[in-house]
Amino acid sequence: MAERMKILFLCTGNSCRSQMAEAWTRHLRHDEFDSYSAGIEPKAIDPRAIKAMAEVGIDISHQKSKNIDSLGDMEFDYVVTLCDNAKESCPFFPAKTRLLHRGFDDPPRLAEKIADEEKAMNHFRRVRDEIKAFVGNIEEDIIK
Repeated sequence: MAERMKILFLCTGNSCRSQMAEAWTRHLRHDEFDSYSAGIEPKAIDPRAIKAMAEVGIDISHQKSKNIDSLGDMEFDYVVTLCDNAKESCPFFPAKTRLLHRGFDDPPRLAEKIADEEKAMNHFRRVRDEIKAFVGNIEEDIIK
């Protein structure tokens, strides 16, 4: 069996999108990738992100938000930034690391002023499903 590639999903807060991407990769591509997530300015994991992933049978309630600095000298084959701020603030990685950017809407920001919980959750569900599709076909972005 070939050694799995290490992939890091990077967002500003590591509270939603990068957590979902880490979990989807672990769920869908565990034979190919060791997945990690981190943030530039980590915040607590959004409870709605936990709920959205639980709706599809994936428990991220045990995952923790991490600062990129907490990963130390770990080397990655791929670093995927999931928001523009992370792309702009992305720290230096060794030359062997391939940097990719795939921006997704920020569900907490989109839902922050929505009083109806179901309507707010729809943003999380949509982005969850978009991230699943991205992870499911990530080789298309890797080959580019």
